[in-house]
Amino acid sequence: MLLQGKVAVVTGSGRGIGRAIALELAREGAKVVVNDVGCEIDGRGGAEDPAAQVVKEIKALGSDAAPNYD
Repeated sequence: MLLQGKVAVVTGSGRGIGRAIALELAREGAKVVVNDVGCEIDGRGGAEDPAAQVVKEIKALGSDAAPNYD
């Protein structure tokens, strides 16, 4: 595992490219801070669900993750 013992902070990791990057970093052994405000593209709304879901996926891979909604 290339990133064992490392911590990665991935902004916008609740969806799309950020999500894919967060999951790949976790597969390589990094602990991941999943940062996502959960808003729509136009800036409206805000939900914790996207980041929380990615954290669950990372933990299912056997890595560690924490959500951040700021």
